[in-house]
Amino acid sequence: MPDDDAPDDTRTLALSGALARTAGEVAAYIDAAIAASGGPGERLAASMRHATLAGGKRLRPFLVVESAALFGVPHAKALPAAAALECIHCYSLVHDDLPAMDDDDLRRGQPTVHRAYDEATAILAGDGLLTLAFEILAREEAGPDAQVRIALVGSLARAAGVAGMIGGQMLDLAAEGRFANGAPLDLPAEAIIELQAMKTGALLRQACEAGALLGRADDAGRDALDRYARAVGRAFQIADDLLDVEGEAGTVGKAVGKDAAAGKATLVGKLGVDGARAELARLVREAEEALAGFGTAATLLVEAAYFVAARRN
Repeated sequence: MPDDDAPDDTRTLALSGALARTAGEVAAYIDAAIAASGGPGERLAASMRHATLAGGKRLRPFLVVESAALFGVPHAKALPAAAALECIHCYSLVHDDLPAMDDDDLRRGQPTVHRAYDEATAILAGDGLLTLAFEILAREEAGPDAQVRIALVGSLARAAGVAGMIGGQMLDLAAEGRFANGAPLDLPAEAIIELQAMKTGALLRQACEAGALLGRADDAGRDALDRYARAVGRAFQIADDLLDVEGEAGTVGKAVGKDAAAGKATLVGKLGVDGARAELARLVREAEEALAGFGTAATLLVEAAYFVAARRN
């Protein structure tokens, strides 16, 4: 992106501090939730902690708390919904890393759960985090209004399910030619965008939807946040695909160069690096414009869009 489009250093520092604060609070919340959930032994709990507490940007929880803040919701009141979403995201990473899926050995610079433990434990750790997410949302601390909690449960289930993340993963595997010994599919750009909107974008959209639900936003506010989240979701995936092409494993925190080897359908493969970067810049502008009506209250969310585009891990 051109330098004159980038936010200033003061706002970048503010975002870094806000991300770090949210990351720490969400990690503490998940740690306590795992401890409170009980279970048959320490191995399962330890594997769930390995999956959730090994770092990460916590972008999705950040989007929950900052979206809710636009409507006056205190930070602490949004933490349960933020933690529930992060549990879903981390479960998906555990299962995505399995040999039957992407067969990755490294995640966030550490061994993946099935490498640190074993495949069976990794599957159960993912299942445990999936169900813990909805246990968190069912608690009264997730919101005193039962109708809001029900709406949060439905929103997260849709985003994580067959019409969202899981369905997108299935499309991704099909595009690789995984089934019936097929060859990778040469998908048009529109099909790739739809696939990625489900696999990656759905949870990012849910983050902003959760904030709007907690804040009882009106239709205009919800629509603005949804337009922002759609743009950020697409930008996130393009940036991730660029890292796979241009990044180094030590910096990125996971293996790189795997997308092309696996025949994955990506916009980088379809548009080329320069074309993908141009689209990335356009999406960041689109995200910023979507929140223009919120004024300076949306500064951190706007900064997050630039952060997504410029990230190196």
